[in-house]
Amino acid sequence: MNRAHKKGSIMGSGSNVTTITNALVFDGSSAELFEGSIVMADGVIKEVGDVAASGRTIDAGGRVVVPGLIDAHFHAYGISLDGFSNERPPLSYSALVGATRLGAALRRGFTTVRDVAGGDIGLANAIDRGVLTSPRYYFTGPALSQTGGHGDPRAADVDLCFDHGHMCEIADGVDELRRAVRERFRTGSHAIKIMTSGGVVSLTDPIRIPQYSAEEITVVTEEATRRGSYVAAHAYSPEAIRHSVLNGVRSIEHGNLLDDQTARLMAEHGSYLVPTLAAYDAMDRRGEQLGLNPISQQKNAEVLAAGKIAIERARAAGVSIGFGSDLMGDLEDDQLVGVRLQVEVLGVLDTLRSMTTVNAELLKNPDLGRLAPGGLADAVILDGNPFDDAAALWDESRERTVITNGRVVR
Repeated sequence: MNRAHKKGSIMGSGSNVTTITNALVFDGSSAELFEGSIVMADGVIKEVGDVAASGRTIDAGGRVVVPGLIDAHFHAYGISLDGFSNERPPLSYSALVGATRLGAALRRGFTTVRDVAGGDIGLANAIDRGVLTSPRYYFTGPALSQTGGHGDPRAADVDLCFDHGHMCEIADGVDELRRAVRERFRTGSHAIKIMTSGGVVSLTDPIRIPQYSAEEITVVTEEATRRGSYVAAHAYSPEAIRHSVLNGVRSIEHGNLLDDQTARLMAEHGSYLVPTLAAYDAMDRRGEQLGLNPISQQKNAEVLAAGKIAIERARAAGVSIGFGSDLMGDLEDDQLVGVRLQVEVLGVLDTLRSMTTVNAELLKNPDLGRLAPGGLADAVILDGNPFDDAAALWDESRERTVITNGRVVR
């Protein structure tokens, strides 16, 4: 532990000042913890280190303080393990349930989430205006899927039309995709989500086969790039990941079947991997009890054991590895289990980096995920030192203090 941390400061005369004192600080990247205080004012970190307390004080009691955690694969509207049950309720109902899911994530310490397949400007506005207590909210709107792709909830013997719902939209062809992307940016989406391989919950698509043509993916990534944004792709197999990365996708979601060669390709192109280990573990343990379709249970078995291996391969290749949960329906309460699973592969330091600075880079917001002057005033005071006792990160029976915008929410 480095006790001689250099003081940093951008202190101003703002009101609403809070100081966390007597803390061991993980700043979001450094391997060394340091002792000191964190002064927050008007939602921004003003001073960190050996500094005088101002305003209200929160005594950390020598415990470890980490930046607010970021879940880069969250589903506010993922209220069920059944595709149609997510798409067909009134949007008002999905939004109300989504608000409870967001509030629960915040209390666990996730002060920022990226909703990749769902969310909309109405929910985002309610959060921004303080109507509900929620993590900072980045959304993509409904994910884009080809007919019969991962975002198409119809079983093979279901004869009805499905165009779009709260989480997914069917869009085929270059012109239809271009319009859909432009509509998402018109209505406030942070990024674009596309489905480029089969998935566990969808019933008619083999997991390994790539989805969308090269031309279709390219038009989506070109439109997003022109807006200064990016594309996240649901992809499992090496074939689907290569198909995505070579056509401009920046963020690979899941990636469980990643091989060494494809991991190197991702690193060369600066693509991120967002693992979602919690989802497969939870579906394996609890899916049958909660009514997960037998087809989905069989698919989940195919990718379950491979998830940790994919992370090891990505790390060896130098890929930036984020963190996501991807939990649907009643499985949402396994969010912190995902932290434990990722620690089992990456260790505490790199998992904390995944949930803070790496995910902040992915979201293109360098003010997130760090405890340093100029950073946003989001922090979690853990019950213990995770570098000595890793369970302090995920054990929900232990107290933790969650702070967002300089305000205690738990």
